[in-house]
Amino acid sequence: MKAKASNFHLLMTETPEIILLVSFWLHMLATVAWIGGLAAVVFFILPIAKRAQDADTYAQTLTAANQRLDVIGWLSLVVLVASGMFQMSANPNYEGFLAVTNAWARAILLKHIVFFAMIAVSAYLTWGITPGLKRVALKKARNLDAPEETKLLKRATVLIYLNLILGAVVLVFTALARIA
Repeated sequence: MKAKASNFHLLMTETPEIILLVSFWLHMLATVAWIGGLAAVVFFILPIAKRAQDADTYAQTLTAANQRLDVIGWLSLVVLVASGMFQMSANPNYEGFLAVTNAWARAILLKHIVFFAMIAVSAYLTWGITPGLKRVALKKARNLDAPEETKLLKRATVLIYLNLILGAVVLVFTALARIA
């Protein structure tokens, strides 16, 4: 396994710099889009929606923001995985899959653990919370009680905040990897 990683690393060191440049640029662009989108929701959309709207409109605003962020987030995820794998394998500190032999590898491993937690939270928001909020809206449109609305709104808000915090932790581990 280590020989294959070394051979791949040799291939990567011969890769034109423009390919690495584009990979780094796409990775940073996807990071800014995903974490920036979360920050915009947390710091702007949620506070404004809470102050200016009733619970029903707040739920609609939160659902709309989640749906918009979902598109950006899942597209960013694809770009992050593809560009991140390319960059990781091109890094001289990379010694193979799950070879945690240096400070860089430890920081990257921790970064990926937190990144996978972000994916799990995003998946739950996308396929658990958002459909639940849509069901609540349908019930209310039919003048039916939707007692789960408050619980879903609180859960969605907490998970969005959690994902932003996880994103900040990913950036900390990225910075640690850079100085290793």
